[in-house]
Amino acid sequence: MDFSGKAVLITGASRGIGRACARRFAEHGARVAVHYHQNQAAAEATLAELPGQGHVLVQGDISRPEDVQRFVAAAAAGLAGLDVLVNNAGIYEDHPVIGSSYADWQAAWQRVLHANLVGAANAIFCAVPHFQARGGGRVVNVSSRGAFRGEPTAPAYGASKAGLNSLGQSLAKALAPHNIFIGTVAPGFVETDMATEFLAGPAGDFIRHESPLGRVATPADVATVVLFLAAPGSEFTTGTIIDCNGASYLRT
Repeated sequence: MDFSGKAVLITGASRGIGRACARRFAEHGARVAVHYHQNQAAAEATLAELPGQGHVLVQGDISRPEDVQRFVAAAAAGLAGLDVLVNNAGIYEDHPVIGSSYADWQAAWQRVLHANLVGAANAIFCAVPHFQARGGGRVVNVSSRGAFRGEPTAPAYGASKAGLNSLGQSLAKALAPHNIFIGTVAPGFVETDMATEFLAGPAGDFIRHESPLGRVATPADVATVVLFLAAPGSEFTTGTIIDCNGASYLRT
């Protein structure tokens, strides 16, 4: 896959899946905008790892519309355009329907939906004019198997990822005539900071053995699918959702 000269914005690129995606795009010739929210040191560490030249840092809270508008514009300015957006930033929160206060329930839904769904939608909206200026573009959304199997203690997370799947499909139809293509990858558990507590706990072995491979995904596993969906030649996959969960959850 050749991304030479391509300008790529990856949200939540300071660690985990986002960092792996940044590294892989850069290895294939892209110039990368590494987006982060709070952890500047981790984002700078990602930037320092990237081969090639012309990479930039951009900062902002994905859940704040004005921040999204600003950091997408900053990425396009720093990279002299924009060809690919990877919507990777997101949060997970437990907020079970039984045991949560109504105020906590409301707050969790607001935080999770604005970070995982509305923020991604806003990033796409802000990226589209930059894509049009280049004659087209690619969006890859990072979803979750939780969109299909349900998340009983984190229903807003599952709903936000299901909404992200639908968003990608809707905009794939709307934007294909403009040479803008959208794909979605739906991982299961991934070896990231967000999953560390679960994997190190008493359920860790069970989680790993949900897959016949006996492990969870690495960030690099997910990055491979992201690059495929963003690559030239994958246009006819627009609107697709690719599972990356090691057959731990199979949907029909």
